[in-house]
Amino acid sequence: MERFYPRDVDVHTLSPLALAFVGDGVYSLLVRERLLTEANRPVGDLHRLAVTAVRAEAQAEAMERLLPLLTEEEVAVFKRGRNAHSTRTGADYHKATGLESLFGYLYLDGRLERVQELFAHCMKEDV
Repeated sequence: MERFYPRDVDVHTLSPLALAFVGDGVYSLLVRERLLTEANRPVGDLHRLAVTAVRAEAQAEAMERLLPLLTEEEVAVFKRGRNAHSTRTGADYHKATGLESLFGYLYLDGRLERVQELFAHCMKEDV
């Protein structure tokens, strides 16, 4: 699997919220593709399931499952994202932003196999 837009970017120069901006899209696409391939249903049902899966609470739970599996580098990226200043409040939103930052970081760094591996662990108890 290759990135959709092939231009290289130095992920270390991007803010945690910029990484989360991309990571949100990556995570959402993975959720939607998984739902379509594993639970083919009417599009309205797929949409409701996707919205549930990408809510901050669901992402925070997924992040809890991931934490023991992360490398030191990945934990550092998560923490930067979790601690980033945002307009949202609450522990779940901070964890969700950390998860999205991690997915954005790995995706933009070309580590797509790792993205897929972590996503599989996020979804172990779902659908």
